[in-house]
Amino acid sequence: MHLEILTPDKKLFSGDAEYVNVPGRLGGLGILRNHAPIISSLKAGEVKVRDMAKKEHLFTIKGGIMEVHKDKVTVLAE
Repeated sequence: MHLEILTPDKKLFSGDAEYVNVPGRLGGLGILRNHAPIISSLKAGEVKVRDMAKKEHLFTIKGGIMEVHKDKVTVLAE
């Protein structure tokens, strides 16, 4: 799946990911390929990404919104 993590200032990540975990307002959300469409608000915490090479990336956010649609995940983070 393709993942983009964007802030008002810059793009933190853009590329293919095997797994994404975000801090949803009601708890953590794990996203894999072919996930059902979803829009969720995010709370402060860490976005964890495992890329296609199995490398893990961590991004600290203050909150935001995530959308999953047709194997594309977009995180608009503060």
